[in-house]
Amino acid sequence: MRLLSALIVGVIFGTGIAVSGMINPAKVLNFFDLAGTWDPSLAFVMGGALAVAIPGYRLALARNKPRFEPTFQLPDTKRIDVKLVAGSALFGIGWGIAGFCPGAALPALGTLRPEPLAFVAALGLGILIARGLQARTSRRAQTACPPAH
Repeated sequence: MRLLSALIVGVIFGTGIAVSGMINPAKVLNFFDLAGTWDPSLAFVMGGALAVAIPGYRLALARNKPRFEPTFQLPDTKRIDVKLVAGSALFGIGWGIAGFCPGAALPALGTLRPEPLAFVAALGLGILIARGLQARTSRRAQTACPPAH
């Protein structure tokens, strides 16, 4: 049931992204082009998403636990650190350059166009590189500061 609900939510999200035109990178890039062919529709899509998400989160988090999991999986810290800021900046820069974010690129795979295919391949490679760097950094930290006995 858990996988079925994830599939349904994913299909609804992907359909919304496709219907809104957000799988078209030119539409997203035009949102960032304030001095040229500015297109405010992305702001309306984001506003619509917030109008649904905010009450949805309030309703969901009012429950004791999720329906298909033992606990809610929420961030355990509200600390803003270098990794968060750097990751956010990289995400924004990539979105501004490519016109794709992962949420729009995955439904755009259905178009079979080379741009979303290349983007998703680069995204996967970036994830693998980041995980490798995190594991390497974690191993270095463990060897540099062995636990006290």
